[in-house]
Amino acid sequence: MVFETTPLYALPVAAIYLVLWFRVSSVRSGTGVSFGDGGNPVLARRIRQHGNCAEWSAFVLILMMLAEGMGAPALWLHICGALLLAGRLAHPFGLVPDNAGHPLRYVGNGTNLLAAAIAMGCIGIQILGL
Repeated sequence: MVFETTPLYALPVAAIYLVLWFRVSSVRSGTGVSFGDGGNPVLARRIRQHGNCAEWSAFVLILMMLAEGMGAPALWLHICGALLLAGRLAHPFGLVPDNAGHPLRYVGNGTNLLAAAIAMGCIGIQILGL
């Protein structure tokens, strides 16, 4: 099986992941903190931004790959991928101190939940043969 749709979104999401990783590493090297956040709020925020990307990206991309491998329509995969990408772009900017309800945090989480739900729906439809 050759995946044609999911990689179109995996590549930019991987690039975002690497940028977020670099941001963590740059603060680590600047502060000398090799493990944890060392009580540094900037490092703690960047670790969480990177961690959230790792958690959601892997989860949704795996669901997309399963859905694509089972023959889900490309349109639904593009919708999932676009939502995932939008969420990964928005979330780091919404994960800010002193505002747990930042709109971009809601956009980031909401689009990822929707992408996962759509991919799960595609898988379910394929399993049921509908």
